[in-house]
Amino acid sequence: MGHRLTKITTKGGDKGLTSLATGERVSKSHTRIHALGDVDELNSCIGMIKVELVETDVMHRLLEEIQHQLFEFGAELATAKSRGKMPDFIEMLDASVAAINDELPPLKEFILPGGSRPAACCHLARAVCRRAERTLVSLINEERAEAAVEASSGSTAVAAEADLQIYLNRLSDLLFVIARTIARIDAENEVEWGVGAENDLY
Repeated sequence: MGHRLTKITTKGGDKGLTSLATGERVSKSHTRIHALGDVDELNSCIGMIKVELVETDVMHRLLEEIQHQLFEFGAELATAKSRGKMPDFIEMLDASVAAINDELPPLKEFILPGGSRPAACCHLARAVCRRAERTLVSLINEERAEAAVEASSGSTAVAAEADLQIYLNRLSDLLFVIARTIARIDAENEVEWGVGAENDLY
């Protein structure tokens, strides 16, 4: 296998442009680049969770698998073409959410982000995931508008990105139940919204 990266500093982005996987040069302010950046940030947040967990822990292994999936996600996002893997990834996320949530007590109220350090990191990852989803929705809407103006379908890119949107929606759910699970494993109580909020602060 050849080297993927031979030079780190290329100076190619010094003028505010960057290259997609297709070779197309676009502005770094392009919505697709914002979406790719959000996903990169999300993957980094998941890495922060992992370093707080034992490597043999099932949650650690699950999060590492998700990191690999997010690289596949980025490849599809950078090319606007489906690689055919997202439906299987979504199915895995659905199954994981259901299995983990079955072990948790029902929620009676919204909970505040926090708990133990890894649980708090997980809530941060969930929030970044939601932002990535919003950016992706903006990209899809822009492409649909452009396709309408050009009187072309644009269905290939939009269809591929629709699966990406579903993936992020499911992943944010999974990160939420993982955060709850980690907090309980670390013997940290979940703080419910509004509970005790009426107490005097001083």
